[in-house]
Amino acid sequence: MTPPLGRLSEEHLSTIQGHFDTHPAPTTAASRSYRRLLAHYYNRLIPATASVLEFGCGDGELLALIHARRKTGVDLSAAQIDRARARIPEGHFHVQAGERLSLPETFDVIILSETLDHSADVQRLLDQLATVANAETRLLINFHNNLWRPLFALGEWIHLRAAAPPGNWLSSLDIENLLELSAWETIKRQPRLLCPIAVPLLAPLLNRWVAPFLPFACLAIFNVSRLRTTAAGPARSVSVIIPARNEAGNIEDAVRRTPEMGTWTELIFVEGHSSDHTWAEIERVRAAYPQRRITTLRQTGKGKGNAVREGYAVATGEILMILDADLTMPPEELPKFYEAIVSGKAEFANGSRLVYPMDKKAMQFLNMIANKFFGLSFSWLLGQKVKDTLCGTKVLTRAHYLKIAAHRAYFGEFDPFGDFDLLFGADKQNLKIRDIPIRYRERTYGTTNIQRWRHGLLLFRMLGVAARKLKFV
Repeated sequence: MTPPLGRLSEEHLSTIQGHFDTHPAPTTAASRSYRRLLAHYYNRLIPATASVLEFGCGDGELLALIHARRKTGVDLSAAQIDRARARIPEGHFHVQAGERLSLPETFDVIILSETLDHSADVQRLLDQLATVANAETRLLINFHNNLWRPLFALGEWIHLRAAAPPGNWLSSLDIENLLELSAWETIKRQPRLLCPIAVPLLAPLLNRWVAPFLPFACLAIFNVSRLRTTAAGPARSVSVIIPARNEAGNIEDAVRRTPEMGTWTELIFVEGHSSDHTWAEIERVRAAYPQRRITTLRQTGKGKGNAVREGYAVATGEILMILDADLTMPPEELPKFYEAIVSGKAEFANGSRLVYPMDKKAMQFLNMIANKFFGLSFSWLLGQKVKDTLCGTKVLTRAHYLKIAAHRAYFGEFDPFGDFDLLFGADKQNLKIRDIPIRYRERTYGTTNIQRWRHGLLLFRMLGVAARKLKFV
């Protein structure tokens, strides 16, 4: 049973309800323009197949602009809900206070748009929202940057903006702290909008191209969160994809050194047009280790990215791993990735070679500089810390990979390595990305398949695509 609210909170709820019942926010050209801008960013974060709950939906102006399979709105103002029902006849609406929220279902996405400023008890509201969420639910919050409060006050004083009841003063750190105190954890934060009104030429210039470089000045701050995991899940099966091109000397060690994980572990070798005897060695090793689940494929396409996707297509495990056949990422470290996924601490486990000391010849100096540059660039683009984007070992569940694959066309299929393809997709699906530090070793057989300058230019091109699709939108 939900405990009763305190007297001051009850008074605040009553004040807010009375205000919005008798003083609904006027629909003006400026407010419509602002809601369209908010909806533009929300639709970048929300799959069209999602079920969406907006708490504090008001008259449904924003919810009507969201592309979603099912729309549900909740507001404590009955008058506002009546307007929302008229605006969205196919929607489902409820008159409730979030602090007492009680609904019989869970949702893929929950939206709080500029609602926390008026909440009687923010922590309790967030706790109640957890009752209509599941492990895959994403909580999307947008709130105003306090830097803009003097402008809002000026707008109200000269009657350019509707007067609002006294609200909470919440900063980004306040909201992240309240999320952590309740059942949620932040995945990423994205400041947006320097010009909240659709001024021709000026608004697109400021909002798309300038705002990413001035995050401290942006009006709207978007926070993406998920339920915090409190207990490890059940053991799961594992598929380890091993792309192998000219790696004959490493095949047996890959089998011998890869530990069994979860309920069972299968190894899937994808041989990629080798000029040595890699394929023959893969077949020999499969016969020599009948106690291991080993599947062998000859790649039909080109590039590591294609090899990984062909391996994923035949994988039967619940967790999908990539292990480079050069074994510079020691196979013995794969259980770290498994535990990160099964525990729920990560939804996308990304190897990082740039934490522990590495073998002297494991990585050339220029490669080290490039890896650090891409790590910093991606952390800025994604809003999540990614120290090493090009480590070959990346791990996620089959269910999450299928979601990434279904939306691959959004970025295009031009990544021959597969690293950026998976990272872009993980961000698009709002997955929690965590780095797993590993000890990077020197190659003991063969030579690298990477062509530093040609592939380096391609990586920069892919970085440009990511910037345009994720940051400059």
